[in-house]
Amino acid sequence: MSEPITYEIVFRGRATERLLTRLRDDFAIESTADGFTRLVGDVRDPAQLHGVIAQLTSFAIEIVSLAPAGARPSSTPSTSAKEAP
Repeated sequence: MSEPITYEIVFRGRATERLLTRLRDDFAIESTADGFTRLVGDVRDPAQLHGVIAQLTSFAIEIVSLAPAGARPSSTPSTSAKEAP
């Protein structure tokens, strides 16, 4: 059995109480000032990760990014528009 991997999932909007009750045990949840919600938590295996993604998309949530924690994309949705000439 492999070690859990810590993932960061960012989605547009604020998490509802209904969504929070299902994710609270596995993820730290942070709402940002710019209208995004950030989830950080350990994922045991690909099946669990797929389950979390399925749960989020069942609520019609727009996932902005999903990556192992510490892995940063070269640009984010909020900064890419600012970088354009």
